[in-house]
Amino acid sequence: MSEILRKQFLRHIAQTSPAPQLIEVARAEGVFFYTPEGKPYYDLISGVSVNNVGHANTAVIEAVQRQVADYMHIMVYGEMVERPQVEFARLLAETLPEPLDSVYFLNSGAEAVEGALKLAKRYTARTEMISMRRAYHGSTHGAMSMMGAPEGEEWKGAFRPLLPDTKAISFNSFDDLAEITERTACVLCEPVQGEAGVCLPAEGYLQALRQRCDEVGALLIFDEIQVGMGRSGEMFAMQKYGVTPDIVCLAKALGGGMPLGAFVSSQKIMSTLTHDPVLGHITTFGGHPVCCAAGLAAMRYLQENRVVEDVERKGALYEELLKDHPQVKEIRRNGLLMAVELGQSEKLYKIMDFFIEEGILSDWFLFCDTAFRISPPLVISDDEIRDSVKIIRRCLDRL
Repeated sequence: MSEILRKQFLRHIAQTSPAPQLIEVARAEGVFFYTPEGKPYYDLISGVSVNNVGHANTAVIEAVQRQVADYMHIMVYGEMVERPQVEFARLLAETLPEPLDSVYFLNSGAEAVEGALKLAKRYTARTEMISMRRAYHGSTHGAMSMMGAPEGEEWKGAFRPLLPDTKAISFNSFDDLAEITERTACVLCEPVQGEAGVCLPAEGYLQALRQRCDEVGALLIFDEIQVGMGRSGEMFAMQKYGVTPDIVCLAKALGGGMPLGAFVSSQKIMSTLTHDPVLGHITTFGGHPVCCAAGLAAMRYLQENRVVEDVERKGALYEELLKDHPQVKEIRRNGLLMAVELGQSEKLYKIMDFFIEEGILSDWFLFCDTAFRISPPLVISDDEIRDSVKIIRRCLDRL
């Protein structure tokens, strides 16, 4: 990277931390991205579970090019009949379990959460909203309000006051389900907690959560922003665990690499946003036709090439090749979303530097700084898995 470009980045691009990675990207293809000097990096983050079909996927590129040539933005969301929106919504409705058949497209995961929370309050006429401790749902005010305390306080504290009438219960605590009452509008839950370090649901927990919400009339919202679109080994994690929420939030891989989010519910519930007041939720760019064309192409690619069917096997291969290293204390895994536990944050910080030196892009988790993330594009090959593991083990040997 030229020193001029580096200085311009630091001067004009608003920074999210004091220590950006500062790797210049020239191009990306498959499971790799490359610097201008040609150095390859294994992308074992997938843009945080975004690039499920791989970088520069031909099907997605061609769909984007066709749609750009036809039209881009015409009118605010929900007014015009745009084929990419309609066809993608229909495909999602056909793939999701009943009665999830009404799709509201937005720009991002945080916006999907915001819309779902509003929908739950509107439909139930209640105000209390419950989230899970160690949950992450986004950085906008409403989504941040549902970031589980106490772990989330580091992020939330500087931005209070946030939404009132919110509280957190512990994921996998059957006893805490009693906190869900007739006052509760909704419970927002990741079926697999991502930023907590890939915490899997205990046997029967999601079923018990569903039952408790039904008992008191609260809506159950699943945040599948990170684990949806094949990451879990099913197209949607709810299918893996056999529990259907009232609303599901989607984003990240939903757009095939383009910015796209959605919340999906039944027509009965979703229709409450159309009146009292009219335009109960609106967006200008949500469901942008180019983004929907990209997302539609990506989902069709996953289905037509049976990519998701092989996700669990690929994840198991990663686990098998890494679990015997003496530095690895535990591997928590859901499909191709893995947390490799090292047990000490000092070791994690060291290995992040080793990864960059060796050509690996990984990351840790917001609420778990003792494990590194492996979430590559779902199209990664067995040879690429084995080769990336060799590099990872070489870095582990240096600890």
